[in-house]
Amino acid sequence: MRREDIADLSAFVMVAEAGSFTKAAQQMGISQSALSQIVRRLEERLDVRLLARTTRSVAPTVAGERLVARMAPMLRDLETGLTELVETRARPGGHIRLTCVEHAARRVIAPALARLLPDYPELTVEVIVDYGLVDVVTARFDAGVRLGAQVEKDMIAVRISPDVEMAVVATPAYLGRHGGPETPDALTEHRCIGLRLPSSDTLYAWRFLHRGKDTRVRISGPVIFNTLELMHHAALDGLGLAMLPKDIVAQDLATGRLIQVLADETPPLPGYHLYYPNRRHASPAFRLLVDALRYRG
Repeated sequence: MRREDIADLSAFVMVAEAGSFTKAAQQMGISQSALSQIVRRLEERLDVRLLARTTRSVAPTVAGERLVARMAPMLRDLETGLTELVETRARPGGHIRLTCVEHAARRVIAPALARLLPDYPELTVEVIVDYGLVDVVTARFDAGVRLGAQVEKDMIAVRISPDVEMAVVATPAYLGRHGGPETPDALTEHRCIGLRLPSSDTLYAWRFLHRGKDTRVRISGPVIFNTLELMHHAALDGLGLAMLPKDIVAQDLATGRLIQVLADETPPLPGYHLYYPNRRHASPAFRLLVDALRYRG
């Protein structure tokens, strides 16, 4: 097989898996028109239509699906082999892509990278913040970071943080107007700031331990966000009660800008874990990153 054939097939697979010429072109660092020409050239050479194009979407044809199913694993194995070959040098290097939620990126990933990367100038780590439960294989990530309970059972999981302490907070002004909830169930009578979960398209249900019993409360309120930072700002603006990682609001609690309620009934969440497929990542660079992130508490 010619080198040009491998490059064209790789481009086609990226478009098919991304479902978009625009997204695939961004990943490859080329223009959308150039990528379209590459795929059209491959279709002409094979004399078969591989992609069905509309004004809004791109999807593989039946023949295209068969080609993706056969070629995608081969191309990934080739990419892994080349990466491992490059990283046999004395100083590990390469490009590692992680999917991660916002809080873990700030509190766990960023500090670890600050310690690691200055000593390894040939190593690049790309962190994509996403609250959805991403399939790291399909989305072409090297690994993902999620809370322990959210990690799929068929993945290798490495703990990278202690349990995450949570706090239900509001401003003194809000509590002065509405009072504080005496029990978790009382939250249904309060204005609460919601978090939308993209994977299930539902609102995050707040978890409590009330009289030793695990309890979930489905809250409602005036505003819903999909990031913790916006929830934090909304709580400071007095829009309602918010459940947030305690380290985010620690300074606000210390200064009295926010007050914690239901502290004795708010359990921690399981710590963050790095997860990745069992069959991949024996490379020195990836092992180096795993070791830098591993929680040793």
